[in-house]
Amino acid sequence: MKKLLLTATALAASIALAHPALAAPGDPVKLGGGLSLDPIVDMRLRYEAVDQPATDADAVTLRVRAGAELKHKSGLSLLAEAEGTIGILNDYNAFPFAIVDSQRRPAFSVVADPMNVELNRLQLQYKSKPFTATVGRQRINLDDQRFVGSVGWRQNEQTFDAVRAEAALGPVSLDATYAISQRTIFGVDAGPRTEFEGDFVFLGAAAKLGPVQVKAFSYLLDFDAKEQAGALATTNADTQTWGARATGSFKLAPKATLNLAASYARQSGYQDNPVSYGVDYIAADAGLAFGALGVNAGYEKLGSNGTRAVQTPMATLHKFNGWADLFLTTPAAGIEDWYGGVSYKFAKLKALPGLNAAVTYHRYNSDFGSVHYGDEWNASLGFKLKRVSILAKYAGYDAAGLGVDTKKFWLQLEMSY
Repeated sequence: MKKLLLTATALAASIALAHPALAAPGDPVKLGGGLSLDPIVDMRLRYEAVDQPATDADAVTLRVRAGAELKHKSGLSLLAEAEGTIGILNDYNAFPFAIVDSQRRPAFSVVADPMNVELNRLQLQYKSKPFTATVGRQRINLDDQRFVGSVGWRQNEQTFDAVRAEAALGPVSLDATYAISQRTIFGVDAGPRTEFEGDFVFLGAAAKLGPVQVKAFSYLLDFDAKEQAGALATTNADTQTWGARATGSFKLAPKATLNLAASYARQSGYQDNPVSYGVDYIAADAGLAFGALGVNAGYEKLGSNGTRAVQTPMATLHKFNGWADLFLTTPAAGIEDWYGGVSYKFAKLKALPGLNAAVTYHRYNSDFGSVHYGDEWNASLGFKLKRVSILAKYAGYDAAGLGVDTKKFWLQLEMSY
């Protein structure tokens, strides 16, 4: 299977060279013979500030993704996309792990956006109404991205060298992925953390039952021996996770909607993991939207037996357990995250179209040992001016039993075609 993936990627590269980009960014351009070309341009300029007791950081980074997707009316397509990030202001530590590189600056706090130029995606795809197959380097976002995601918040995206098949059979949908490489957010200069190789299987089967969507899933992570002996030596990374998720949306009144989500999973050692254990993942979220106002509350538990806790190394981690990113690796005692928030969309404010604001509070405790880790406030404000999206975000973590007081602020401009 690995040889098949490598052969398909090489084939995709040869086709890409034979069909260079022919148009400026914008709508797809018809080339004739059932072919069209859709240029891809995505630019993001971001300022990120970090304030901690011993260190701080100021980073201004610019990320550009550029490429094109060549499509045929039969459903076949080829997508090629490069990604580059430059550091305009480099007072930050891009690599929070031991590596000899000029971008490792331990005198500053971590901002995990290394300067980088790489191939982000290169995929062949066949897509029809009931079936989609994708092979090559690709973006994979599953469900809420708690277990597998593209880490879209960071400048360098996480992608996978994989083959993926998706099928829809009436109310039932099936999704299966086999990947041989996890391409991390740290890019091509991150040494052994540039990519993690292995045999990774993501499986899902879902069904629509009235207003409720239910899904069973399995994530099997078997890292190569060189990864277990190197960058992942202390994490016992080989795991198997089996679980289920349910989501539903219920209309309560003309302007009121109740949104519910719940997940349960059991994680244990797999393949070369020398530790025998089993720990639980539990999540529940309830949100009420009433016109422009939204409120939500939830609970998430990454369980622990005291020495091993649920880990999600392929997730979009910034989405969970607070924007200050104190819990990118689950502590050995696990974590319980109680949270609640409020949001509002200012639909009638024409001067700032799409203006929206949100505030969320988190309280963190250990799952094992009754330790109060800390509390965190998150806030965001965003709007859009024509093609440019503008976002300001804040995270403030008050440490108690884990980590240090951490404040972060972001100001971001993004434009994409």
